[in-house]
Amino acid sequence: MDFALFTSEGLLFFLRWLHILGGVSWIGILWYFNFSQGPFMNEADPAVKSAINGKLAPRTMWYFRWGAMLTFLSGFALVSIMASQGGGAYMTSSRGVTVMTGGLMGTLMWFNVWFVIWPRTKKIIAAANGGPAVENAAAVARRAFLASRTNTLLSIPLLFMMATAGHLTLAVDPACVGIWFAVLLVVLALLEANALLATSGPTTKPIEKPKGVIHMGVLLTVVLYVLMEVLL
Repeated sequence: MDFALFTSEGLLFFLRWLHILGGVSWIGILWYFNFSQGPFMNEADPAVKSAINGKLAPRTMWYFRWGAMLTFLSGFALVSIMASQGGGAYMTSSRGVTVMTGGLMGTLMWFNVWFVIWPRTKKIIAAANGGPAVENAAAVARRAFLASRTNTLLSIPLLFMMATAGHLTLAVDPACVGIWFAVLLVVLALLEANALLATSGPTTKPIEKPKGVIHMGVLLTVVLYVLMEVLL
């Protein structure tokens, strides 16, 4: 008996399944942090905050960061295999361009999880469990917050691009693909600079509140889609 899963097509399916599992865990908890836990923490008393930081956060952060890692690694493997099979034709196809667009967003989000959010949250968790107090705690928490908000912002166009890859074919001029990715990298660099360097002001205010980050995420999705149609 031959099993479809033990074929090259089955391998791609298995990697997509892992990608979905990781993404559901990662994005689901990201939205929980930003839309539920965060607003609650703003209203909770110090004892409740300490309990959440000390007992709940270690559990949610484990699934959060490893969900991000599973999503990243399975996505990287998928793109590598499909690019090797399809060559340059895949990378300049509608599917390839939209997958890579979402992949670049996801890679930036993965970076924020592992190298911005987690290192700072780890210090807060340790302090809540009797460890050393966090130096400049407000600034540390603020930087993790802005990185998390930026990831939430990016998650909305990311999901749009991943859905587009399999269900909406764009007209792509291979000669213009490089221009599109150059523009995309500039946009992502500006958003990341705001996450890593800004403290407060007109660039952070639109994503401070849950409704604001949703609205800005939808707006970013529209802008990126229009740019893709125009530039490609």
